[in-house]
Amino acid sequence: MEEKLIQRLESAVARLEAISTTGFRQASSSDVAADAPVDPEIIAYDDMTAQYLSRVSAAAEKIGGQVLDVTKVLEEAFSVQKQLLMKVKQSQKPDLAGLAEFLKPLNEVITKANTLTEGRRSDFFNHLKTVADSLTALAWIAYTGKDCGMSLPIAHVEESWQMAEFYNNKVLVGYKTKDPNHVKWAKALKELYLPGLRDYVKSFYPLGPVWNPTAKTAVSAPVSTKASPSAPAPPPPPPASLFSSESSNASSSRPKQGMSAVFQEINSGKPVTSGLKKVTDDMKTKNRADRTGVISSGGKEVRTGSPSFSKAGPPKLELQMGRKWVVENQIGRKNLVIDDCDAKQSVYIFGCKDSVLQVQGKVNNITVDKCTKTGIVFKDVVAACEVVNCNGVEVQCQGSAPSISVDNTTGCQLYLSKDSLETSITTAKSSEINVLVPGAGSDDDWVEHALPQQYYHVFKEGQFVTTPVSHSGG
Repeated sequence: MEEKLIQRLESAVARLEAISTTGFRQASSSDVAADAPVDPEIIAYDDMTAQYLSRVSAAAEKIGGQVLDVTKVLEEAFSVQKQLLMKVKQSQKPDLAGLAEFLKPLNEVITKANTLTEGRRSDFFNHLKTVADSLTALAWIAYTGKDCGMSLPIAHVEESWQMAEFYNNKVLVGYKTKDPNHVKWAKALKELYLPGLRDYVKSFYPLGPVWNPTAKTAVSAPVSTKASPSAPAPPPPPPASLFSSESSNASSSRPKQGMSAVFQEINSGKPVTSGLKKVTDDMKTKNRADRTGVISSGGKEVRTGSPSFSKAGPPKLELQMGRKWVVENQIGRKNLVIDDCDAKQSVYIFGCKDSVLQVQGKVNNITVDKCTKTGIVFKDVVAACEVVNCNGVEVQCQGSAPSISVDNTTGCQLYLSKDSLETSITTAKSSEINVLVPGAGSDDDWVEHALPQQYYHVFKEGQFVTTPVSHSGG
């Protein structure tokens, strides 16, 4: 009893501090209707935001600029979720169309956050991206049951933060010795979700929102609308075709030549493909099989799992909140396709092994995280393609990409088209990185360039001069 009383007092003090320092008050008179009942769930939500969200706001006030702008969008999103929670208490459970209409205010705020990340990358891109990706955690309120295509609310919050944490860690590392306010902001943002939102959902909504079956009102979509593609919708279950039980093994007629042969089949009939097929070991600086662990397309070498993936979650290929394609835990699937995409959407590939994904269309950015022996084929990206924490991956750009970054990766093979030769490639803590570019003529073989991973440092005239170590091909 005394512990609970102390916790309530601490929450009240934190709320008063937030009001005095940032002027932000989650439970304002405009947020709560005068005749709305004060439920324990809503009081606890106010306590949670006062304790955690106020710290993010206080740090953002000191930073200012775009970080403050995106933090205000974060505050707006949590305020909207509070309104939705109050609406849940007063409404019957809606149908699918009604649920889409119910989530429309939340979708609009998330869209606003994603808009801030588009266009030319700013110095605060990692801050913006962290908030935009993290807001998908608020979609836990769309959970309607085990067949809705979503993880349980607690797991959904945790998984959503895991996607955002990639960029949040970049903020922590980048500003560790530069500005403590950015570090405080990043740490406070993580605490807002873990443990903040996660523990709140665990305490009050572990199985999703509790609708009021006796309510007189029901959430429903306008009669004139008909689940149109333009209407924002909750995270839908993935298309059945992507999770069909058909065999993902390649046909017996396919030659066993690893990922290059897979790419050749994907793009059959194009000159680029014939070039990929002609890449042989004697054209390369290292033996490709030893370097990237080539996966054979048939026979006993194709495995459906490994000890490192035994604890992985269920496979996913779905569009979340209309903004992010999530491809997770796909093992041994060489026929994955994303064809209904646009330049405002991003693609996040996580924990995949021995698989190939095609992105047939222009997207904003692509991130490949913790994948092994995986191939990614895409046409155009607006911002960047990022490969991080991977082993033995192959990435083929058929169109254009402003930048490609490879971080903490062993064995990465990049295939560039003629339209992407001007892309900037950034590598860090990575080894065995090879870039293949088209030959001068249409019938010429591809040319492979090994990016240096060793550097030579010499102290000259008061400073160190660094040059890459060159290896002669003997």
